[in-house]
Amino acid sequence: MKITIVGTGYVGLVTGTCFAETGIDVVCIDVDKQKIDNLKKGIIPIYEPGLEKMIERNVMQKRLSFSTDLHSGLPDSDIIFIAVGTPSDEDSNADLKHVLDVALTIGKRIEKYILVVTKSTVPVGTAEMVRTAIKNELKKRSINIPFDVASNPEFLKEGNAIEDFLRPDRIVIGVDSERAEHIMKRLYKPFLLNGHPLIFMDIPSAELTKYAANSMLATKISFMNDIANLCEMVSADINMVRRGIGSDRRIGNEFIYAGTGYGGSCFPKDIKALIKTAESQGYSMKILKAVEDVNNNQKHVLFKKISGHFNGDIKDRIITIWGLSFKPNTDDMREAPSLVIINKLLEQGARIKAYDPVAMEECRRRIGDTIEYNKDRYEALIDTDALVVVTEWPEFRLPNYKVMSKLMKKRVIFDGRNIYDPAEMKENDFVYYGIGRTNRSTL
Repeated sequence: MKITIVGTGYVGLVTGTCFAETGIDVVCIDVDKQKIDNLKKGIIPIYEPGLEKMIERNVMQKRLSFSTDLHSGLPDSDIIFIAVGTPSDEDSNADLKHVLDVALTIGKRIEKYILVVTKSTVPVGTAEMVRTAIKNELKKRSINIPFDVASNPEFLKEGNAIEDFLRPDRIVIGVDSERAEHIMKRLYKPFLLNGHPLIFMDIPSAELTKYAANSMLATKISFMNDIANLCEMVSADINMVRRGIGSDRRIGNEFIYAGTGYGGSCFPKDIKALIKTAESQGYSMKILKAVEDVNNNQKHVLFKKISGHFNGDIKDRIITIWGLSFKPNTDDMREAPSLVIINKLLEQGARIKAYDPVAMEECRRRIGDTIEYNKDRYEALIDTDALVVVTEWPEFRLPNYKVMSKLMKKRVIFDGRNIYDPAEMKENDFVYYGIGRTNRSTL
């Protein structure tokens, strides 16, 4: 079996590499020549643990290749995955331009049966738009070549994408023909041997499942942040509340940690797209609108705590940021809370020093040298007035408090991920602020 993946972004690159790992011949296509040239040299455009070595191994075994020429990949392919970007447009709808461009090319070039699978996160009805685009191009060519369209949404977590792909909780596939179902069963046979559930459904349901899953997870995050804000008002501790409700198997412990709000490439745009899909049907997603509102507000919570501590006088203060990416194990800063915090602090005249294990180059690409980048976590603390922890990287969890005390001008910590113990902070003479925790330490 040979497959073609169109798009070498996060989804496309991980998908193509992991399929190659199972023994399938894969060609990954992208219009960005520089990106393809870099991939051929072993330079990957994203940070994902384990991905670079897996790409190198499969390229060496000649199961994985890269090209800018979609035309050359079509004749021998049994399946073509569309994994191009679907960013939010100016009206917050998912922009399907690149998806439909691929569909048009397929219609212009295919010579035999092929299964076209949408892997990108797309609104309900996109598969039918892809089908129509291909049919129209075939009609222009005055030929009738059979093809099928399917939906196979991804459920990858950045920082754990390889594990998620190779050992998935579930594999969701939307089809409307027995032939397409048979091909997808064959494709995913290696996963079925390990007992991973393969769930077939109609195409609209598969398209909606992806949005519903991300929306549910985002709802859990915003709900806990809402509760955390209430905790501070009624002298409760969000960590205690989390343990109390997380022990309920109907709720579970996943995605119920309070913090500075969600970010990344998926949740923000998918929430917006689902809200817009509902509006196009004359329906209002009231819960999701509240989820979005809570999340936007939560990104300002740490700044408000910082401003409150310094009585609104932040000008010329040195503020250290630990963690720039929206979550650990990635350099992704799309919709990252750190960007909101940095912007607010700069507006008030603060000087910012920052450290992140992998995301500093991405931050520099986004905001330039408006902040100071440091080579390690402790260098960033020299003469600082406050430390703000935004991303819960493992190396931040057990710092040397004695070293920190000597380096920092003022011993103040704003913990946006509740990774520190307030009592331990007090023992080490730090003023401590968490999220949803009223037992703030004071000197």
